[in-house]
Amino acid sequence: MAGEESIAANVARLRLDRQLTQEELGRKAGLSRVALGKIERGAVVPRARTLADLAKALGVSVGELVTPVRPLETVRFRAHARVHSREQILAEVGKWLDAYAALEAELGDARRFRFAADARRAARGTPVEAAAAARAAVGIGSEEPVRDICGLLEENGVKLLLLDKKSESFFGLSVGEGDGGPAVVVNTWERISVERWIFTAAHELGHLLLHPAEYQRDATELPLPAEREADLFASHFLMPEAAFAKEWNETRGHPLLVRVLKVKRIFRVSYKTVLYRLVESGRETKDVWRAFQGQHRGYFGKTLRKTEEPKALEKSEFAWNWSRAGEPEGLSQHDFVEDRLSRLVRQALEQEHISLGRAAEILGLTREEMRKQAREWVG
Repeated sequence: MAGEESIAANVARLRLDRQLTQEELGRKAGLSRVALGKIERGAVVPRARTLADLAKALGVSVGELVTPVRPLETVRFRAHARVHSREQILAEVGKWLDAYAALEAELGDARRFRFAADARRAARGTPVEAAAAARAAVGIGSEEPVRDICGLLEENGVKLLLLDKKSESFFGLSVGEGDGGPAVVVNTWERISVERWIFTAAHELGHLLLHPAEYQRDATELPLPAEREADLFASHFLMPEAAFAKEWNETRGHPLLVRVLKVKRIFRVSYKTVLYRLVESGRETKDVWRAFQGQHRGYFGKTLRKTEEPKALEKSEFAWNWSRAGEPEGLSQHDFVEDRLSRLVRQALEQEHISLGRAAEILGLTREEMRKQAREWVG
């Protein structure tokens, strides 16, 4: 029975991820819609030939159709609209966490979650206090920018997965310690700005510290107050007030546009985060959004979409436009690079703990891509 349930759940999950109807998948696999429906309900167990045809139609191995997927229970899935690939994303994250834990155990290289104690005590106060405590817990000074948030999270006990999902609704998620975390997953689709990737990582760290009791697999509605708190945490974790005040004051001789673009690059945040902070701190009124728009149009010759004051001032940052095209003087994808898992995979491969095929599977590469990457390793 367990095998039937696994096949049924896997076929349905993968079909939805590929955005196929039962009729469309059935046609690709040589099945009727009725026959496929019975398989997805677990009413029948497909024969080996049928499994092979379904696997080919879905672009996966037969093993992926028959292997049970470990459900994640302590997860906070982050999207502001229904995401058709939700279950597939959770399945990928579960497999990734299992592989990560196995590598850490094999190599004896685990990391303690160093943010937890002090930041969670501070979380009883405000998100700003929690952000300051989190920075202090890992030794970041009050005037120091976060130059590499990927490395910072990984070296301090947060597993980091970069997923390329073609969705403007899904930005990321986080997984609690009970499921092999803490872990943060970021959607690094090319149409989403790198600044958005960085903000998502900080936002999910905020949830891990501020809202550990709210991690539930089946929750689909994100409580607005919690989202506001995570936004505030992320803003002050990436750009603490003392550092922002110092850098903003030093640019006083420049026009608003130049000041914002310089400060945003120092802290690796979006221009929206800088403008939001100007209003939040009382330095400027909400008219600053319109002023920035005007100066941007005059300098770059084009208008930014949704540059007017975002609804985030009253609601959540989901109201912002986070497209890469909408971020002036944007960061590069090389400003957001995962290191630790790749390093563990190389070490395990070189010490012959895992095969080249397994290394490719863990990193989400083809065998040829893995061979090429191995050939290019130096030092």
